[in-house]
Amino acid sequence: MERRLASGHLVRLHRGVYAVGHAQLRPEGRWLAAVLAAGPGAALSHRSAAALHGIRESGGTIDVTTTRRVTVRCVVIHRTTRLDAEDVTTRRGVPTTTLARTLVDLAKILTAEQLGKLVREMDRTGRLSAAVLERASVCGDRALRAALAAHERFATSLTLSELEDRFLALLDEHDLPRPLTNHLVLGMKVDAVWPAQRLAVELDSWAWHHDRAAFEADRARSTRLAQAGWTPVRFTHAQVVDRPHDVATTLRTLLAR
Repeated sequence: MERRLASGHLVRLHRGVYAVGHAQLRPEGRWLAAVLAAGPGAALSHRSAAALHGIRESGGTIDVTTTRRVTVRCVVIHRTTRLDAEDVTTRRGVPTTTLARTLVDLAKILTAEQLGKLVREMDRTGRLSAAVLERASVCGDRALRAALAAHERFATSLTLSELEDRFLALLDEHDLPRPLTNHLVLGMKVDAVWPAQRLAVELDSWAWHHDRAAFEADRARSTRLAQAGWTPVRFTHAQVVDRPHDVATTLRTLLAR
């Protein structure tokens, strides 16, 4: 061991954990090293688990949850009295908390606004499954239950007309030209149209676009528009409400063509 460390064949990452040949590891390698250093039964968690699951960036922090009293250099250790088998999985070779447990853990360190955005984004990308909701509702604290309840009210109450109003206000705020609204194109009523640029925008309100039939119909409409030389773009209510700057940037680029 001493000879290999001296020659660089082994690179010490943590006590008892080594990389072979170099320490230029991918995030998964750094996460696995931290979990191994925390000892048996440990799992990647919180921000790091969120990054591994693809629901949020880690921000460079490595979080590990364990039932043991340990200290690992440059790793945030979250000690818990219980870490049930149903709360742990393996993803890309790294022991990590499940999506549901990760959401429960994040609720303890995120602000209400950050948590609300995360819940809406998980729902938009299909990650807020019934299993996740059930586990989160049982294990989650008051903040998480409030975020889930607020999202349910928001998702079912935002009508298409309200979303259109927000979209037009977004255009005004970013000095973008107003489109024709609810305009017929190829016999289809499109939410927003810029005829000169042949740009067609559809706004996906949850009330009208939440099931499989609506999903298939939406894609068929977009395909017809594209085949006729239009540029079809879809924005969800979460994009319009939570990321208006991104929506404005996209539209500015397309309108400048």
